[in-house]
Amino acid sequence: MTNPSTDDRKATTEWSDADYVADKNQSFLSRLYSGTGAFDVVGKRRMWYIVSGVMMLICILSIAIRGFTFGIDFEGGTQISMPARGSITTSDVSKVFEDTLQRAPETVQEAGAGAAATFQIRTETLTGAETAEVLHALGTAFQPDVNPGDVSSSDVSSTWGQEITKKMLIALVVFLIVAFIYIAIRFDKEMSIAAMASLVFDLVVTAGIYSLVGWEMTPATVIGLLTILGFSVYDTVVVFDKVEENTRSVFATTRRTYAEQTNLAVNQTLMRSINTTVISVLPIIALMVVAVWMLGVGTLKDLALIQLVGVVVGTYSSVFLASPWLVSMKERNKDIKRHTAKVLARRERISA
Repeated sequence: MTNPSTDDRKATTEWSDADYVADKNQSFLSRLYSGTGAFDVVGKRRMWYIVSGVMMLICILSIAIRGFTFGIDFEGGTQISMPARGSITTSDVSKVFEDTLQRAPETVQEAGAGAAATFQIRTETLTGAETAEVLHALGTAFQPDVNPGDVSSSDVSSTWGQEITKKMLIALVVFLIVAFIYIAIRFDKEMSIAAMASLVFDLVVTAGIYSLVGWEMTPATVIGLLTILGFSVYDTVVVFDKVEENTRSVFATTRRTYAEQTNLAVNQTLMRSINTTVISVLPIIALMVVAVWMLGVGTLKDLALIQLVGVVVGTYSSVFLASPWLVSMKERNKDIKRHTAKVLARRERISA
């Protein structure tokens, strides 16, 4: 048997040390769990940029053209409460209101359960005479289950909703500044910029989805919008931590480029991102079931809806936007450009 020559052994060693190519013949779940880089997220970043750009454009146009459906807390109005007894339904209550004032209420919801269940009727601000007329109509239409004294009303000012929005904007600015500083210190400036850009994407798309489907915007929605930012930052930091680990000695070897090391980090944390999202979404869905089907609490429903949408959008941006944006910025660096050229030149030499 002939021993290989020194040149042959050198070529074999170079070939075995060439860029690692993940096995794409494995099943989808195997590739997902192995995290060996079989999903080329960073390499196809232009496609994700286009998809994300289309999403952003649709959402921005919807916000500009359709706007939002603001709740009574933002626009002001009159709220009427009456016990939910007997076989009375929200349709019955809405019909009595419409027959009395010749216009439909904005919303009629059943809140609470058992003996504490009530109907919450929200409408534009009523005059004193209109309010008295509606209260009397509702109190007499459902006797003996409901008496006139059981029906009450209150005027809601838009000032409180505006104050909540103002404080939310202040909290948002403070959050973005603190998050930017933390990520810049913990990692670097490019990672901080990429993380902030993904947060802006989360805010715009989540708000745009609310505008598209016409869900009511309430103070609970505004508060929920802040909570999803924390989730998005957490998921992005987890990915960037792995990116930093993989690229710490990127210049010491010509096996992979910076982009490929980043893509490997995305694959290695992909299953964790999915698990975190599923674990976060399940209690939110449970909250929606309890809020809508069992208790009928509108505030919980608004809070759950914004969190459900935000968690899904936040996971998308952490995986398909934050890291690709990071690579696009890093590849402007001269050292990384030279290193990428070395890696590609070495592969051409080995393949030849």
